[in-house]
Amino acid sequence: MDNHEETTTISIPMPAKVNPAAKKALLILSCILLSIGNCGGPLIMRLYFIHGGNRVWLSSFLETAGWPFILVVLIILYFHRRAAGKDGDNKHTTFIYMRPRLFFAVAFIGVLTGLDDYLYAYGVARLPISTSALILAPHLAFVAVFAYLLVKQKFTPYSINAVVLLTVGAAVLALHTSSDRPEGESKKEYAMGFVMTVAAALLYGFVLPLIELTYNKAKQDITYTLVVEIQIVMCLFATIFCTVGMIANNDFEVIRREATSFELGPTKYYAILCLSALIWQCFFLGVIGVIFCASSLLSGIIIAALLPVTEILAVVFYKEKFQAEKGVALVLSLWGFASYFYGEYKLIKRSSEPKIFSRTNGDVST
Repeated sequence: MDNHEETTTISIPMPAKVNPAAKKALLILSCILLSIGNCGGPLIMRLYFIHGGNRVWLSSFLETAGWPFILVVLIILYFHRRAAGKDGDNKHTTFIYMRPRLFFAVAFIGVLTGLDDYLYAYGVARLPISTSALILAPHLAFVAVFAYLLVKQKFTPYSINAVVLLTVGAAVLALHTSSDRPEGESKKEYAMGFVMTVAAALLYGFVLPLIELTYNKAKQDITYTLVVEIQIVMCLFATIFCTVGMIANNDFEVIRREATSFELGPTKYYAILCLSALIWQCFFLGVIGVIFCASSLLSGIIIAALLPVTEILAVVFYKEKFQAEKGVALVLSLWGFASYFYGEYKLIKRSSEPKIFSRTNGDVST
């Protein structure tokens, strides 16, 4: 060790103004929203492709196009602050918290999210739900690596165990991916779907820690209201990115014709599009809520742990095969999920224990 001292500047995020009880409730709500979006999003998107839809840019657009729904949440939070007088003066309650510096950072993340939406939609268009879901499972390993590099995420034996178990579960699922190519689809199309899905997993594994890093570098209080604003801006720019793709691909001109020829009829066609936008918005709102209350690693673990649930739902609704390997993966995923939360429980319990002080030669140490 060197004798001279080194000065290191560490960026610390501003404290979130949420009391522990509210933060716990918010985390639970975010986990529920994330679960709904993570399981329902792929299923409703696949339903569109199964019954005659074939517009990939449209599907990617719908993943974030539901952002206007979040304006309702923002308005409710505004009136709550106004009634509680949290900004000091009820008549001058702040409506927009986001500063320009944070706005441009979030806009960049939004563009990356739009690209990831397209990669993911392409994979879902070409692959069965069970296959695309398991290919996305290594996303957890990507999150862990980027979380370590970007936000110096600390790992415990329990979180490492969770990552390993969930990754092994995905590997077990991968044993039967070669025999599920949809009828009428070429090997090239199937291979492209596989590659695009892997790329989507890699990119989103980078985006989640990048959101957490943005929180850390924001240089302003990170409240839940600001988190909702971040969600809106991020989804807005992702939607703009996909809108450009739709215009280039003439998707807007085809929608009416596609609705007419849709196997379930035009009414259900438009209902599927609207429901898809709403469900995917639950996913994104859940993700940023979990990152706000906990970490990007936890959001990645929840997404990975829900993979077998998506597999089971695909079997129930789309009659996909459920091999023994999927049962093993389900057990491993639940084990990994339990491992992570047991580690968090022990950490919280340890931090709540009273500190033991010892006195030596008049000095007090902990």
